[in-house]
Amino acid sequence: MKKIDVSQLQMNPMELIAKEWMLLTAGCEERGYNTMTASWGHLGSLWGHGGGLPTAVAYVRPQRYTKAFMDREELYTLSFFPQEYKKALGYLGSHSGWDGDKVAAAGLTPVFGEGYTYFAEAKLVLVCRKLYVAPLVEEGFVDKSIIDECYPGKDFHDMYIGQICEVLVKG
Repeated sequence: MKKIDVSQLQMNPMELIAKEWMLLTAGCEERGYNTMTASWGHLGSLWGHGGGLPTAVAYVRPQRYTKAFMDREELYTLSFFPQEYKKALGYLGSHSGWDGDKVAAAGLTPVFGEGYTYFAEAKLVLVCRKLYVAPLVEEGFVDKSIIDECYPGKDFHDMYIGQICEVLVKG
């Protein structure tokens, strides 16, 4: 993978996140890591001067095994894959790291950076440094139908806002 500047990114975030999905990964080789498939998230700019910091927002439900890693670690990655890996992402989204090595079962190869993990098969990786964590709360929903549709168990996500520190691309 080669590093590029975040300003060189050329993609449609709606397509990339909502339709192609991504792996949200936290942890490292020394302390262990876990990953989960996500199809909700945001890319943009926030805070900072001169147009804002490049940021990525990820959401994790409290019962997900990955949450403990997200809370513990300073860095997390968002890995995006070519279409032929959609089945592997489906597997990773329907199996828990509590139950064994789901990454090996999905046939992916972890790559360990300094304090983070991503996957050799990815076409794009965003390395993010956590800036802000907060739970979504019921009182914040203006459109209450979202609660019925997405949170019937009231297991609201925690939101993680991270500064995009590195962008890695295949090539």
